[in-house]
Amino acid sequence: MYKVTSKLRIFAIALMILGALFTAVGFWAVPSSQAEVQHEMDEDTAAHGGGHVETTDEQLSATGSLEQNDYAVFDTADAQTDSHDSDHAEHLYHQLQNRPWSAVFVASFFFFMIGLASLAFLALQKVSQAGWSPLLFRVMEGVGSYILPGGIVMFILLLLSGLHFNHLFIWMEEGVDIVGHENYDALVAGKTGYLNVPFWLFRAGAFIVGWNLYLWNIRRFGLKQDEAKLGDIVWYKKGFKHSAIFLVFFIVTESIMSWDWIMSVDPHWFSTLFGWYVFSSMFVSGIATIALVTIFLKSKGYLEFVNDSHIHDLAKFMFGFSIFWTYLWFSQFMLIWYSNIPEEVTYFVTRIQDYNLLFFGMVAINFLFPILILMNSDFKRVNWFVVTAGIFILIGHYVDIYVMIMPSTVGPSWFIGFPEIGAFMFFAGLFIWYIFHTISKAPLIPKGDPYLGESKHFHY
Repeated sequence: MYKVTSKLRIFAIALMILGALFTAVGFWAVPSSQAEVQHEMDEDTAAHGGGHVETTDEQLSATGSLEQNDYAVFDTADAQTDSHDSDHAEHLYHQLQNRPWSAVFVASFFFFMIGLASLAFLALQKVSQAGWSPLLFRVMEGVGSYILPGGIVMFILLLLSGLHFNHLFIWMEEGVDIVGHENYDALVAGKTGYLNVPFWLFRAGAFIVGWNLYLWNIRRFGLKQDEAKLGDIVWYKKGFKHSAIFLVFFIVTESIMSWDWIMSVDPHWFSTLFGWYVFSSMFVSGIATIALVTIFLKSKGYLEFVNDSHIHDLAKFMFGFSIFWTYLWFSQFMLIWYSNIPEEVTYFVTRIQDYNLLFFGMVAINFLFPILILMNSDFKRVNWFVVTAGIFILIGHYVDIYVMIMPSTVGPSWFIGFPEIGAFMFFAGLFIWYIFHTISKAPLIPKGDPYLGESKHFHY
């Protein structure tokens, strides 16, 4: 049995405390009103020599007298300028309000998707009756267990969005589906049959409950199989059937989740590849985390039967799904950019203009580093190569999720500060604490699995 060390527990709790404090500072630093934003804009304009140009008496004499209609033109122009400044201030105010919420949303979803992907990877191993992986089942269950607290947090964030605590989802704004309202949006109005808060929250709740139901069952079946008599595999068969059902449920709900929770932050844009794109990001991040946790436990003297061949297979999945992610990223980018349809290309224009370094940087990290580190088969057996690749993969795909969300919620008003760092630290601490706590609750070796002997003697 694995026992969580006090150092690891303290480290995780410290991350959560510091992360919560940093995130709180991020929320506290948000402007309290639109007037405050307008005042800062006026000060910034004055500091840069902006402002309205005043016409002196000498200029009037040189250009001739002004008729009453001319004054009316100036008054109209000033009114339009003031209206534009007010609209810009309101828009900027909402973006600045969104920033800490967006940072929390990105971090929460990132760690949740790692747990969900690990659970799906476990189900895939069960259904394929893989002989190499049973020794890693408890690790997969531990990482996958995070979907319980992570799912609760995600649902709370979605609920708060539905109750208008933030402006992350513009399709939730009042009057978007009412003709004549200042917020009316014809495109969004046409989607209200699907994009409406009650149905949206119902889908989210149903998905989270369904995923956790499988987690509870597969964990229970595995522990029951450990207690079964030799040769009795009834619980293994139940796990096989439930895993097959779950994979069908997962592949459908994961796509809908991607549309609902991420793509709908910009309801004017859509992509038929988006569900697969998020899936590939989820899977490579989940497998990388499984590899990192396995290597960590191995370094502490646990998982004595896990050898270089097991790590090699995990590294192969990391490498393969990195290539798959790159293929989907390029397919989506190339097709949309080449067709140059305004409704679609605006997604990439925004990211290239305002997030250029992050947008292309995460492509380089998610493609080049796994290629360079894991291309060689021998490197896949070296733990520190796999750890290095795993860390780069997690960083790159965190930035990927960041670039999916931030351009639509905060626009160009982004930077890495207290809320971004704090949210990542808090959810990283919660993730570490919860998964290792779960791993410590059951034997690391599933002694009742019929393929355990093959896994113990696995060599490639």
